[in-house]
Amino acid sequence: MDIGVLSVAFAVPEQRRRNDYWLEHHPELVAHAEQQALAKVWKRREAATPNTFDRAMEPYLADPFRGAVERRILADGQLGSQLEVEAGRRALDAARFTASEVDLLLVSSFLPDNYGPGNAAYVVRDLGLRCPGINVESACSSTLVSMNMAIGLIEAGRYRNALIVASCSYSRMAPPEDTLSWFLGDGAGALLVGPMPGGAAQSQPQAEAKPLGFLAEHTIHTAQTCGTFRLDMVVDPELGPVPRMRASKDTARIINEIGEPAMRECCDGALEKAGLSIDEVDCLVVNTPTAWYADFAADVLGVPRTKTISTYERFANTGTALLPMNLHAAAAAGKLRPGDVVLMYAVGSVSTASATVMRWGEAALWRGFTQGGGGTLFPPEPSTHVGHCAERPFDLLWIDPVVRRAQPEHAGGRVHRLLRRRAGGPRGGPPPFGSPT
Repeated sequence: MDIGVLSVAFAVPEQRRRNDYWLEHHPELVAHAEQQALAKVWKRREAATPNTFDRAMEPYLADPFRGAVERRILADGQLGSQLEVEAGRRALDAARFTASEVDLLLVSSFLPDNYGPGNAAYVVRDLGLRCPGINVESACSSTLVSMNMAIGLIEAGRYRNALIVASCSYSRMAPPEDTLSWFLGDGAGALLVGPMPGGAAQSQPQAEAKPLGFLAEHTIHTAQTCGTFRLDMVVDPELGPVPRMRASKDTARIINEIGEPAMRECCDGALEKAGLSIDEVDCLVVNTPTAWYADFAADVLGVPRTKTISTYERFANTGTALLPMNLHAAAAAGKLRPGDVVLMYAVGSVSTASATVMRWGEAALWRGFTQGGGGTLFPPEPSTHVGHCAERPFDLLWIDPVVRRAQPEHAGGRVHRLLRRRAGGPRGGPPPFGSPT
């Protein structure tokens, strides 16, 4: 039985927050960005020789926003579970599944709407499912870990199919006055997995037919990152008790130094189990928590940058939702076609890192997303990034995503005005954590 992805969907809040929001409402943060939390997380290591992560990050260090351009933010009173329900519904609609046909629901919520229980039961209720809903937590690798778990349960005959839903509500734990919020966004993704209809013969010439769907996975722990990121409960004078994300003084070094070995161990392990080499991979889909992560992954694994994709400039770091959002983008852009071998990789702090190899089938895509009320589902990846240049303030830093190089071109004060012309989000902090609609 070939088991794979039947459909992919995602959901993001309507509210956009672009970089000019901070230029207008928090100019002091931008002016002193290098003394703030974000710059301390993504900074140069004190090392004689730069590693692959250092080299990929270097072009972005002159930019106070570290490559972030736009992120989606939950509206006042909007809940992460509402995004989960919408993403799940879109995945079912794309696959033409009814709620009664779903056999298992796995939900990863970072963070759930309420302290204690996760969102799974609420998603079951609001989607009208009849199956069990189980909460799964493995930080930013949750979606891939959940998919691997679901495939194992289906292979074992315990369930016929599974709907996997993941959301990230970073704005609830990183308010606008915290520079960590610059690289964080809110969103949800969903995958429906189950037996592939028609198998290999439907997608490939009969003489070349190979099994579709799941081939292998390899998962490791990331206990080395314990203490890098944490959530502290603080009392806000207006909101009451709220979670706030914190990073330790060693976060930058630890995240940097484990990045390459963790990726290599997982991806090499999964490919070896699948009996494939990296040269046989047609598409590389990774979670992209930074602007340079797709470049980094391509360099580490020796994959052409054209075989990867990143939605970071559109949505920033959406944590658990990154993998399905990037998977959706790759398939929508034609980088991932039926019969292609896709290598997926996700890493989570204080949790796990995991890689999965799959031969892609006829996965259905939710087709409702447009940019700004028009345009294409996913426009081509931007070839430029607006930021600061070390030589002259407010220069334009052009970054070629394929060859990963940067070169300054003098632009006077034009970039500052360009940033301010982009419409910013509304003023004010996030609503109370877990607040009802």
